[in-house]
Amino acid sequence: MRRTIAVVLALVLQGCSHSATRPPAPPPSAEASALPAAEGALGAAPASASASPAKAGPCTIFPADNVWHADVSKLPVHRDSASWVASIGAAAHAHPDFGTTFGIPVTSVPAGQAGVKVTFEYAGESDPGPYPIPRNARVEGGAGAGGDRHVIVQDTAACKAYELYNATAQGDGSWKAGSGAVYDLRGNALRKSGWTSADAAGLPILPGLPRADEAAAGRIDHAIRFTAPKTRKAFVWPARHAASDATDAALPPMGARFRLKASVDISKYPPQARAVAQALKTYGAILADNGSPWYFTGTEDAKWSNTQLDALKALKGSDFEAVDSSLLMVDPNSARCRP
Repeated sequence: MRRTIAVVLALVLQGCSHSATRPPAPPPSAEASALPAAEGALGAAPASASASPAKAGPCTIFPADNVWHADVSKLPVHRDSASWVASIGAAAHAHPDFGTTFGIPVTSVPAGQAGVKVTFEYAGESDPGPYPIPRNARVEGGAGAGGDRHVIVQDTAACKAYELYNATAQGDGSWKAGSGAVYDLRGNALRKSGWTSADAAGLPILPGLPRADEAAAGRIDHAIRFTAPKTRKAFVWPARHAASDATDAALPPMGARFRLKASVDISKYPPQARAVAQALKTYGAILADNGSPWYFTGTEDAKWSNTQLDALKALKGSDFEAVDSSLLMVDPNSARCRP
């Protein structure tokens, strides 16, 4: 028994990184529920978010003890890993859904950027404005695109991220959007339990996007956002929202965390692909939306090499496994993780 406890504690304590460096959002679902705490989920969490005090210092994309920065390479495999992988597609190939001309763009704004009004379709689960979104803010897919039309604005002076789903600029400088969320990048607060965000799982999008400058530095120190064709009507920590009516336990819940197996050889991948693949081994991937199988999201950036990223398409679903990230949870209403 003592040995078992020691092993579990060792797995927990290795969890959070201490790096100094740093789909459609569905209509609100009153019936979507968190899985029991025994399954590594939110359980009977209160409705309000846990507001971790913001810390002074350089603006990073969430603190080093945030769950997005957690090292999951040694966490135990989740008991439902095989069925979840099979439901997403064990033979389906991975797809880097980002590159030089596609992905989710991030618009940086200067200090003092004027706030504008945003009108939301799902106002009851959206953070009210104003949002400091300029008229020329980049929209996922381009100004005339269909699809999710995410807008991500990063204000490093205020150390906040502003995220919109299905966003469209209006002639008067205001915006219309399906839903929206504001994040203090120095804190670990989660959204209210049951709330969506600009993403179906109620999670922030910005911390799950690999960036070209990270890959160039040879180290991506966070989990990566990805999609699956079918999900369950449930969510696990740190997700806050479900986007399905399906109750089949073989389907993964929103927030499920996967990692690339340690046995997968990535040594011959070109540098950018190798950096992404290593992040998938160390920090894993978090299921954040319904969509194509094993589609991993990153930034749209001319500094990416589509040719290098194409090497990731050799990965298959069977190269991944789900992990039990509940061992990292300190508080079901906070993104802070152990130790």
